[in-house]
This record gives sequence, structure tokens and C-alpha cells, in this order.
Amino acid sequence: MIKAIMHGCNGKMGRVITEICREDDGIEIAAGVDVYDGIPNDYPVFPNISVCDVKADVIIDFSNAKAVDDLLVYSADKQIPVVLCTTGLSEAQLAQVKQVSEKTAVLKSANMSLGINMLMELLKQAAATLAPAGFDMEIVEKHHNQKVDAPSGTALALADSMNGALGNAYTYQYDRTRERKKRDKYEIGISAVRGGSIVGEHEVIFAGLDEVIEFRHTAYSRSVFGKGAVEAAKFLAGKPAGLYDMSDVIRAAR
Repeated sequence: MIKAIMHGCNGKMGRVITEICREDDGIEIAAGVDVYDGIPNDYPVFPNISVCDVKADVIIDFSNAKAVDDLLVYSADKQIPVVLCTTGLSEAQLAQVKQVSEKTAVLKSANMSLGINMLMELLKQAAATLAPAGFDMEIVEKHHNQKVDAPSGTALALADSMNGALGNAYTYQYDRTRERKKRDKYEIGISAVRGGSIVGEHEVIFAGLDEVIEFRHTAYSRSVFGKGAVEAAKFLAGKPAGLYDMSDVIRAAR
């Protein structure tokens, strides 16, 4: 049985992951970390990762950028692998992530959904085949009205997967209102929609002459990200030092 520390256990994603692990025979939450202690848990909860004295095989992090510094120090000192799900990290923190990965295993991904990461693999193949044949590529992403950043990190990751398969020859177009001109052949359009309670929807369009191919991923709840994080934790436990991502998890499952 893999034992995990849930960093950010009383947040929305922390609660989701706690419930997922209760139903999973392969992993259990041995301890949690959260500054808020108003939620009862069936494991000990510490106010800071630095004072956690529970042995574990892996850490799952869904906290905030301010808490990541102490997390990375702890992970490196204890040499406990960490699944890093917190977004909005600074350049200095990203550099620290790379340094820590030289001492222990670190898995970081723009989106923890297994479906999104499988979609990235499919898009690489599609782009390599369709773009040279003259297909235009567009991404439309939709999220709830409380999301402040646009486009989403996932939309950019999808674009990067396609662009990488094409030698990074394409630029990204976010706003077509600024210039009146025809669409450039070497661009990927990315559009953002914000409204209601949409958890997350990403549509990738390959538009060719007289035919259109569409790839779509829809998240109906946060549990898709929690499930991906748990699968990543089970994969990462016991792995040697290095920087991993969800594509490694998918490849291992084949």
C-alpha cells in the first residue's frame, strides 16, 4: 500500500483526492497538510509540511504557490517524490523544481486529467499529418466565470503539443480584432470563453478544404483532475530522481 501526504488536504481538490484514495486499494492518505483545520479527517493534519513527521512514499500537492517553497525543501530533504499540481509558480520556483528533481522524483503537468494528456499525444500525430496537408488549427477553451487567466494553461499545453510536433514553426494568435488580414498559414488560433460554472472544455479544430476534424475534451467535475493526480502518485512512488510529467504515466499504463 502506497502511503501519501496530501498537501492542501482541506482545499477543494484535497477533499476530492481524499475521497478517491478512500476507494482505492493501492494508495492511502497517511497525513495531510493545511493551514485550515476546521474539517475532520481520518488522518493527522499538520499546519506546515516542515513539521510533518509521518513517513510516506509520495506527496500529492494541490495547495498554492506560497506553500510550494517549503514543500520543495521538505521533498528534497526527505527525498520523497512529489506530484506537483499547484499552478502559477514563479520563474524562481520553477528553477527550484528543476533543482529538487535532481534529488528526488518530481512530476509536474499543466493538467492532471488523464484524458487531456492522452489528447496531447493524439494531437501530436494529428498535427504532424494534417498541418502539412494545409489544415488550419484552432483551439477554443471554455471555463467558469471565476477563472481569471486566459487562455488556460491547458489550452497552451495543447497548442505546444501540436507546435512541438511541427518543429515549433507556428505562432499563437489570441485576438483577431487588432488587425484586418487573412489568417496566417503558420499560426494556431486560441480563443477563450468564460461563463457560468463550466469546469473545463477544450476543443481543437483542424479545418481543411471541405472537411473539418474536431477533438474535444469536457471535464464535468474536479474528480477527473483528482483521479489523474492519484494515478500519478502511484506511478511516481519509488521512481528515481528526475522530472516527470503525465505522459510518463500514460506510457507506463500501456
